[in-house]
Amino acid sequence: MMRSGKRLLIALMTSALLAVPATAFETRAKAAFVLDQTTGTILMAKNADEALPPASMSKLMTLFMAFEAVRDGRLSMEEKLPVSQHAMSYGGSTMFLDTTDRVKVADLLRGIIVLSGNDACVVIAETLSPDGTEAGFARQMTLRANQLGMTNSTFANSNGWPAAGHRMSMRDLVLLANLLISEFPEFYPMFSETEFAFDGRAPKNTQNRNPLLSLGIGADGLKTGHTSEAGYGLVGSARQGQRRVLFALSGMDSTKARAEVSEQVVNWAFRQFSEQKLLRANKRVAMADVWMGTAPRVGLVAAKDVDVLLPVLGQSDVGAEVVYNGPIEAPIVKGQELAELVLKPTDLPEIRVPLVAESDVGTGGFAVRLRTATTVLMGQLGLTAEGAS
Repeated sequence: MMRSGKRLLIALMTSALLAVPATAFETRAKAAFVLDQTTGTILMAKNADEALPPASMSKLMTLFMAFEAVRDGRLSMEEKLPVSQHAMSYGGSTMFLDTTDRVKVADLLRGIIVLSGNDACVVIAETLSPDGTEAGFARQMTLRANQLGMTNSTFANSNGWPAAGHRMSMRDLVLLANLLISEFPEFYPMFSETEFAFDGRAPKNTQNRNPLLSLGIGADGLKTGHTSEAGYGLVGSARQGQRRVLFALSGMDSTKARAEVSEQVVNWAFRQFSEQKLLRANKRVAMADVWMGTAPRVGLVAAKDVDVLLPVLGQSDVGAEVVYNGPIEAPIVKGQELAELVLKPTDLPEIRVPLVAESDVGTGGFAVRLRTATTVLMGQLGLTAEGAS
């Protein structure tokens, strides 16, 4: 049987959109990645795959692994952990822990999220490390990140302290934020806490540094970062209505710039894009050719509604084509994935939607097989049914 890649151009129209080009958003961040979590639409990618020093934003990976350990029963929120000399030795932002302390896991997690405690990260790291060291935990962080699809992430420590080879991309940080929100909804509310006064020992370090939490724009996470090498950065999340936007920004030159750019990104993402229903589940999109079946063609449908995010001032039509490897050999089962719908919105990356069989198509009997064989033979001989004698 001969198969070839088939491409069917189809016309899809969205309603309530003006036919004017969308305006791109220019950010002062040196690297940025913005994702509409609800639809999976990438709204911005600027140096998004460049492996950069992530500073304290990499603490999100330590938190992810700690959450996994609690979920798996390897850690308890009420368990009290010892503080090593190594953990106590870190400067920068800390919980001011010392070697006489035994600290509850719940307090350590809040200390990382709200206070950005370098020492708290190390306490968690040494507890979960296969060899009891922070370096051993960092190797685990790299392995786990790669397993989760963060291919531009390597870790040298648990807290983002400047170190050779400690790197993450903005795309990886957004992927990590998405995992934290979707996999650990029971822990995620901690990211919106604006204050944590641990034991009264650090009165100058009780406030969450996330500048968006108090602005009333739906922001509820996740983590700031700053070193002289990395500049100022933020991994953020905001929800308005049914939409959630995730973003990672890096390389800004001040806390003021970080706050301004982050707020601009959130406002732009919610105000300049709207969700549109492009396809309804089980509504036929196209037909595909069938080989040796009881029917010569089969309908292609989306298994679920397809909503896309489009610029409010974008163009009203969306380029689209159906791609499949055909003709498709029978038998075909209803719901079987057969093709892919490639959507090409103006000024946004392609969106790919799987298409499935609308109905069953059985294998043809002797007459079908004979007719198909005859058609193939005549095609090889350069004949048509009308021209044969």
